[in-house]
Order: sequence, then structure tokens, then C-alpha cells
Amino acid sequence: MAVLAIDQGTSGTKAVVLDPEDGIVGVAETAINPRYLPGGGVEQDPAEMLESVLDVGRRAIAMAARPIRAVSLANQGETVMAWDRDSGRPLTPAIVWQDRRAEGICADLAAHTEFIAERTGLVLDPYFSAPKMAWLRRNLETTGVVTTSDTWLIHQLTGAFVTDVSTASRSLVMDIDELRWNRPLLELFGLEDEPLPDIVSNDQIVGTTNAFGGDIPVGGLVVDQQAALLAEGCLTPGMAKCTFGTGAFLLANTGAAAVRSQYGLTSSVAWRTGGTAVYCTDGQVYTAASAVRWLTSLGVINGAQDLDKVAAANSDGVLCVPALAGLAAPWWRSDATAALSGMTLSTGREHLVLAVLEGIAAQVAELVSAVARDTGAPLTRLRVDGGLTQSRVLMQATASILQMPIDVYPSPHATALGAAALAELSLDPGRAIEDVSPPWQPSSTYEPQWSPDRATEFRAAWRTLASTTFAPRKTR
Repeated sequence: MAVLAIDQGTSGTKAVVLDPEDGIVGVAETAINPRYLPGGGVEQDPAEMLESVLDVGRRAIAMAARPIRAVSLANQGETVMAWDRDSGRPLTPAIVWQDRRAEGICADLAAHTEFIAERTGLVLDPYFSAPKMAWLRRNLETTGVVTTSDTWLIHQLTGAFVTDVSTASRSLVMDIDELRWNRPLLELFGLEDEPLPDIVSNDQIVGTTNAFGGDIPVGGLVVDQQAALLAEGCLTPGMAKCTFGTGAFLLANTGAAAVRSQYGLTSSVAWRTGGTAVYCTDGQVYTAASAVRWLTSLGVINGAQDLDKVAAANSDGVLCVPALAGLAAPWWRSDATAALSGMTLSTGREHLVLAVLEGIAAQVAELVSAVARDTGAPLTRLRVDGGLTQSRVLMQATASILQMPIDVYPSPHATALGAAALAELSLDPGRAIEDVSPPWQPSSTYEPQWSPDRATEFRAAWRTLASTTFAPRKTR
């Protein structure tokens, strides 16, 4: 008997049926279209989100044509919404993790930055859940409950009112050491009177659903990026992966320690299984595939499939900081804007495409350097997954700029497979996590082609350009 894993993401929802004997036996996916609003707003339709979960789950099961033992869900992590707990009816759109409208709330709490970081391991930024929850309460809806989107989806499936510990750790209101909601933090955001969901482990059964036929246990809830970390076998401290999706997300396993970053990264719960929490440090690049979509919208390329065909062999001095939605870690400058330099009359679209791809890779390199400084242990290899790993040019640029080998995960379903592994654990919590994370061989490995001196020179020039994309902070 198989498990159904659903990966509910920013631009689409995917379902995978995994059989312990036969591997992947069913796959279905569908697109979701976020709305990008003036003022930094990004929203999704909850009804579309739920319909996508039900649709892909049912189609994947039909393809698999076998009984399902459990259902798991990987979620976006920081997307929030208000809804009526009695009826389950959405009261607002889903406010997506990319949404920047809570910047004012974060600015008002700037004096509490160090306290928040020490308690949560996170940076005070609208990227995380609590500022968006507070903004929603002040601007959109005062009734019902306000939670991350996973809680609403699980309630629709099972009637439970829960969130998993990895998702809660992305909120700015959970104590990362005690793994529970923290009242002083809730008070800072004006959320102390909100009914909050129970925090559950990642190997816990939270209820049953009949949405996919019969009464099937639901367990293995997890944030999408942590699910990919598990699927890629980053199970010991010092192992890291980067997912190249809408954004790029680098996570490094730090074991039993929740590292308080001194270099602009954040710490979260990777997973809690068998009663034990494992932590990760992470950094984000806001625009990866979204930068490719921007190139497409300008007519520079027809789509991601054109990247390698169009990209120049050499950028001819053109540099790009693709900060089209600001810069995340390690800068945390939402006011940053994109920048291009080094262009001449001989610059063509091929140089622009390569510069954007090298700009994405350069941001990942900054994250890798921050991990090394925070942990005292430089990374020696990086595992990667996500749609943009299909671009050989991007992967080669990443290896050359990072000066380390890049191993490409052989399946496009890393997030769903990580959630499926946790579903297996939820059915048999006595198993070790190593038992449900099978070994794998990379589909491709990229070695650095640049000399260390060239990589150092490029990164210095790129950092200089990045520093021009935002104004110096005002001192009081």
C-alpha cells in the first residue's frame, strides 16, 4: 500500500503517490496563479488552493490505482489567511510569503529585533507569518481565526486545528528552543488573544480524511523546504541543499542546535520525529524562477526552456543583481531594487540572460558563505533540486561561483518525496528517519570551471553592485 504526498506551493500544487516496492506510481500537478498587487501585495485564492489539493490528489491516486495508507501535506510555510473555524469558510485571500505589506509593522517593532531573534532564531521581516497575520487583522478582517494556510487545508481535510512544528518555527511567535507559542512574542504583534492551532510533530497522525476515498490517516505535515532537505538526505549537521524554485532556498542541517545567526541567516526546525527536534539554518533568494518569468514577460526569452539556448558563453562584463522583489538573506533589504551594469551597445539579450543567471547564483554563494561563518564549518558540496536545475548554464554558474561541486537531485519531486517519507514515519513512529530517506545518485554533477581568482573577482564586483541597490539605513 502506498502513501499520497501533496506539495502545495506558491505557483502550483503537486501530488505524488509513492509505493514502498514500486516507487512513484502516480503524479499530478496543476498551476496556481498568485495575484501581484500594488504596494508589494501577493495573494492567492484559498478556494483555488483547496481545489488544487483535492484535484491533484485524486488524479494521482487514480493513476496509481492502489490503496492509500496515509496522506501528507507540505506547505508554503509563511502564507496566512483568516477563516471561520465553524464553517471553514475563508474570510480573506491567502497572503503569500512574498507579500511585503507588513513592512510598517516590522519597522514599528525594530526596537525588539534582538529579543525576537534570540527567542525565534528568525529575522524581523514581513517574510514570516506573524507580521502578515497582524497586518491582516489591522487591515482586512477581525473575525474568525488567522493562521497559516496549512492549518486551514488540514481543517478542510480532517477537521483538526493544527500546524506542524517546522511551520510554526517560521512564524516569529514560537520559541525555537521550547517549541511552543510564546506569549511575549504574541503580545508584540498584538496576537495574544488569537486562538492558535496545536503544534504537532512531523511524524504525527492528526486525523483522517475521506476526501480521497475511505478514511485515510493524515500525517507527515511539514514545510516544503524542510521536506526537500529530508528527501535529499541532508540528515547530519553540515549537509545542505538549495531548492531553485520561485525563489531559491538554501538549508543546512545543524543537528540538535538552533544556531543564532550572526550573518543574516535564520534558524528553523527542520523536523521533529521520535520526540527529537533537528534544526537547520537557512537563507533565501526572493527571485529565481520569478526572475526568469520577468525575462519572459519582457520578451527576452519565450520561457525557461530557452535559458540555455539564449545565454551567452561569457557575460562580457555585464552584471545583474536580480533583486526584483528586494534582497533577502543576508541583507534583508526589502527596499532593494534590481540593477544591471557593464552594458554597452554590443550587449545583447544573451548577455542579459547569463547575467541574470549568474546573479541568482551569486546570491546563493552569499548564503553559502554565511553558513560557513555561522557554523565554523565551510560547505564542501551542495545538493540542489527544483525546476531551474534543468538549466545547465545556471548550475554551472553556481558551481563556478561557489567553487564547489553541485549535485542535482534526480527527481523533480523532492518536496513531495520528503513529505511522503514523513507520512511513512507517522504510520510507524518507531522507525529511524534514515530508514525513510533512501539513498540516491545525482542525475548530474557540476564541477567549478572558474579559477578561484576569477570567482573571487566576480563576487567582489557583484557585491559592490548589490550594495548600490538600496539606500543606506538612516541612523537616529
